Amino acid sequence: MYPGTWSTTTPDKPAAILLETGERLTYRELDERSARLARLLHERGLREGDVVALLSDNRLEAFEVYWAALRSGLYVTAVNHHLAPGEASYVVDDCGAKALVVSAAKADLVARLRLDDRVSTRLAFGGSVPGYDDYRAALDATSAEPLERQPHGDDFLYSSGTTGRPKGIKAPLPPIAVDEPGYRYVTIFGGLYGYGEETVYLSPAPVYHAAPLRFMGVVHAVGGTVVLMQRFDPERFLEAVERFRVTDSQVVPTMFVRLLKLPEEVRRAADTSSLRTVVHAAAPCPVEVKQQVLAWLGPIVHEYYASTEANGATQVGPQDWLAHPGTVGRPLLGVPHVCGPDGAELAPGEVGTIFFERDAMPFAYHGDPARTAAAQHPDHPAWSTVGDLGYLDDEGWLFLTDRQAFMIISGGVNIYPQEVEDLYSLHPHVLDVAVVGAPDEDLGEKVVAFVQPPEDLDLEARERLPEELVAYARERIAHFKVPREVVVTDDLPRTPTGKLVKARLRERYAALQAPPS
Repeated sequence: MYPGTWSTTTPDKPAAILLETGERLTYRELDERSARLARLLHERGLREGDVVALLSDNRLEAFEVYWAALRSGLYVTAVNHHLAPGEASYVVDDCGAKALVVSAAKADLVARLRLDDRVSTRLAFGGSVPGYDDYRAALDATSAEPLERQPHGDDFLYSSGTTGRPKGIKAPLPPIAVDEPGYRYVTIFGGLYGYGEETVYLSPAPVYHAAPLRFMGVVHAVGGTVVLMQRFDPERFLEAVERFRVTDSQVVPTMFVRLLKLPEEVRRAADTSSLRTVVHAAAPCPVEVKQQVLAWLGPIVHEYYASTEANGATQVGPQDWLAHPGTVGRPLLGVPHVCGPDGAELAPGEVGTIFFERDAMPFAYHGDPARTAAAQHPDHPAWSTVGDLGYLDDEGWLFLTDRQAFMIISGGVNIYPQEVEDLYSLHPHVLDVAVVGAPDEDLGEKVVAFVQPPEDLDLEARERLPEELVAYARERIAHFKVPREVVVTDDLPRTPTGKLVKARLRERYAALQAPPS
């Protein structure tokens, strides 16, 4: 199924609504415009397996570009518009895009892109951008007749780059037509969460990220409605749930924290009775945070663990999670194995690198065979990892501890920053927190916590905060895990999907230690 199916049966139903403006995109419009763009790209020389790149804020046109690619055998690469110009240029170049569609809202970034002549088709919507054809005019001048063949396309996305340069993840194109069943995300997640024509899905995350892009595509495939937020705001999120009678949503743990930190009277007044499921992923959720969300919203909170690489997945429903607090679930896709540095499988409860076993290697890092090989198990080529650490319990439930790249080795002991971050996440004087390792002459590395206090915290309390947080941790965790230093800051470098860019924090800490020039 795809929008063309629903343009026939429910043509005037909104496929998507932009929350902040009320702008609507019906299924008739989505089908027609995506067909026009698919034909336009075909007329410009793009063929099956070619790439169209999208650089956009959260706009409804993003869905038109996405479905144009999926109905014409193309790959769509959504570019993170928060990247620096050089980084964004790298993604457009590395993916091999022959077409680039941009939002005029990002004209400043677009103007600084370095593009070669291969990107021969350049379109802009939402206003004029020098060097780019007008998107709407180009579509209006193109026939809305669907292409004679509509092979299924796919996304070709890049990792968020939180541990290094963004990595392109390219899977083989699905061997089906766009109107045939079998597309993996519809099959897995549509059925798992019961999405259908009655679904009203609220998406507060950026369209360039894998999870929201794929989930919104699933909702369109089954005939539901997407309510798209331009950016997450906790009060506006609750207002949208009530206004549109939202049935389903997907968030990240930092959004849960910010919802919980709303005044109690605001949360109590919000009508969330229409919600069937709230799914979270992207990062481990602190146990206490999830317990509070379940107490507030009821047993509707589901979790899955996966990656942009889609090499494997686990999932857990609310009742199973309450019985196994902290788990990210049991296998949904692939078989998880936890292995030590030598590749040997570890016993239940032992922390190691998480691999997923599949019938064959399910992805490749584009243009980087060495990095692809590094993601494979040394003895089992069909087992792959994205560098996450965790353990399996005696019943096969998977638990995450942290990313390999974030682990701190202090005095020869492994320390997982996530544990300290979870501890501080609901402290009343902490709005956001990140923990990193910093060089230490005696210990090798020491634990450093960066904390962002609420804006209304007075100066005296702000000055006392480092001492207060060290004492708070000493009462609750082993002393070797307690931060040796707490840095109070006005902001933390997170991606819009809630992932911490810890390399920038290490740079920030190094700058603080540098002698004045």
